[in-house]
Amino acid sequence: MGERVTIAATDGSGSFRAYVARPPHGSGPGIVLAQEIFGVNEYVRRTADRLAEEGYVVYAPDLFWRIEPGIDLGYSPEEWQRAFGLFGTFDVDRGIDDIAATVAAVRADPGQAGGVGCVGYCLGGTLAMLTAARTDVECAVSYYGVGLEAHVDEAASITCPIVFHFAEHDSFAPQEARDAVQAAFAGSTNASFHTYPGCDHAFARDEGEHFDKAAAALAYERTIGLFRRVLGPTYDLVALWDQHCYHEFATRNVPDTMATMVAEPYVNHIPTMTGGVGAEQLARFYQWHFVNANPPDTKLIPLSRTVGATSLVDEMLFCFTHTSEIDWMLPGVAPTGRYVEIPLVAIVNFRGEKLYHEHIYWDQASVLVQIGVLDPTGLPVAGIETARKLVDESLPSNTLMAAWSSSEGKPVG
Repeated sequence: MGERVTIAATDGSGSFRAYVARPPHGSGPGIVLAQEIFGVNEYVRRTADRLAEEGYVVYAPDLFWRIEPGIDLGYSPEEWQRAFGLFGTFDVDRGIDDIAATVAAVRADPGQAGGVGCVGYCLGGTLAMLTAARTDVECAVSYYGVGLEAHVDEAASITCPIVFHFAEHDSFAPQEARDAVQAAFAGSTNASFHTYPGCDHAFARDEGEHFDKAAAALAYERTIGLFRRVLGPTYDLVALWDQHCYHEFATRNVPDTMATMVAEPYVNHIPTMTGGVGAEQLARFYQWHFVNANPPDTKLIPLSRTVGATSLVDEMLFCFTHTSEIDWMLPGVAPTGRYVEIPLVAIVNFRGEKLYHEHIYWDQASVLVQIGVLDPTGLPVAGIETARKLVDESLPSNTLMAAWSSSEGKPVG
């Protein structure tokens, strides 16, 4: 996705290159991406591309250019050793000067519209904090910064919002270092800290041995949440999701449904593990096993909706008469003619102004009871009652608990 641009150093000592990734529409707020100790490598470039999909003009400057231009390392033992050698000779102050020059270049970019933020990983995590202290960026995000504790005296200079992501078991940013950083921001309303249990250094790097997908996803959502709040852009996620559902259930048009999604989306119906990963498989699933496979009287009754920076959660009733085989929900089960109402939750993730993935949840046991293929006798499962109680909380609770009556009249507390 990216291109290379040249930026003049502010001290007149030369110029350096930066990888630039642009959003689909070409313009948006700016982000400076500060590298790890491995240079502007493939992981950094993919990260820049991903942020560009979110709507940002992203610059990833070559901060090792004063040592050796164009460093692009992988993660073999030999490359690790070389990376640590580069880190040992890196001049942090000159690095911040180069980031400041990059910030100025982003602001001068014709495609930049709005403010400028900074995000950095490892070495870049420390540079992100110092960027917030020494430059005019509007916000910053630091991932497991190495050596942050040596710069806590600069915390008082940070007036913009900043987010810190730490790993619980990070030997490069141990607990005492994290405590020192957090103490330096005591009383500040600008800084927020997140520590990810069970994780180690570089948990967000998907190529590393310490990669933790769940923690990385949560940290990413918090990162984009800050950028959205401070920098923009603002997308109408509700309208996009409604349009997607309209094409799924009303027009039943697969190309129009896919057009609301990123280039390589995925859908996972959790109880039955149906859906598709990637555009080819998902389009196949939609065409032959979902969009045209729902019974004619299928309807969604919305109950609640929660919208975040990058995701949306819909709670609804899913209603249908089982007059045709429903591959995605009841694969291999012949039509029973039974009417079904079930609570259903859709957790939808967006990347920029497109859907990225859907996780769909429902109680499969309730469906099986309602179509008459599962006898609920003696089992802690219910049929249509789950849907009825969802919309009428006055209906009795604990009807499946044989022991419920035993606590009648007993003291509480």
